[in-house]
Amino acid sequence: MTATTRRRLPQPIIDLYDEYTHAPLDRRTFLDRLAVLAGGSAGAYALLPVLENNYALAQMVAADDTRLTTEDVSVPVPDGGQPVTAYVARPAQGGGALPAVIVIHENRGLNPHIRDVARRVALAGYVAVAPDFLTSAGGTPEDEDRARDLIGQLDPAKTLAEALAVAAYAREGRPDVTGKVGTVGFCWGGALVNQLAVNDPQVAATVSYYGRQPSAEEAKRISAPIMLHYASLDDRINAGIPPFTAAMVEAGIPYTLHMYQNVNHAFHNDTNGARYDKAAADLSWQRTMDFLDRHLK
Repeated sequence: MTATTRRRLPQPIIDLYDEYTHAPLDRRTFLDRLAVLAGGSAGAYALLPVLENNYALAQMVAADDTRLTTEDVSVPVPDGGQPVTAYVARPAQGGGALPAVIVIHENRGLNPHIRDVARRVALAGYVAVAPDFLTSAGGTPEDEDRARDLIGQLDPAKTLAEALAVAAYAREGRPDVTGKVGTVGFCWGGALVNQLAVNDPQVAATVSYYGRQPSAEEAKRISAPIMLHYASLDDRINAGIPPFTAAMVEAGIPYTLHMYQNVNHAFHNDTNGARYDKAAADLSWQRTMDFLDRHLK
């Protein structure tokens, strides 16, 4: 299976995998329940390569692409916080300052897929800054289950403080940045960019992919335009949309919401054969880049 194809699995199997990736469902329980749906253990193990991310597919833009320069940086965090490691990519040609886009990872950490997304952003003419919010836990591990567990143990207030520090670094700490900063986040990162929009009035544009919504009261504090991408089959996350959008309407906050029909949570992740949807991913990405260009360039 390639990144441009997708195997249609029964929705209960997709829903089970979604529960596994987002809830404290241990792997043994997941596999036992998957075996029931797949007709046995052999069927369950046969489905794993389709359900789980394959980072060999994460090279839409090669790590050594000569059109880009990349580096790992250490972002200072105020008040004695541990610095956050971030992957930075920018166009190799041209020495002028560019807007920055912070790329925030899913609940599996700063993995090869998110690094590739950062490179895609950089090729569009931005300084892409992709922080690793598992830095304090030793960095994103290769084991996805371990990364998920570590993400679940993070202190939300501490993580938000780190995100605010990354935004300040991108805006003020890099001479190659114009001072304009936008964000794009996926899943867990989609929720975090929503919180950045609430708590940092200097963020100029926010794009959230299937991210958990802030409360209605928090939403009223958003000041910059926000674009929201959701999947119609993602009932768990979609339940929070009505109060979120109602609060923004009441507060006069400009937002755009795109609902992609008959696709699942994580439809943009082209390393996941079961949930990736090329048509929705391509359309959403074009909309994302047009939105960021409009508000940052």
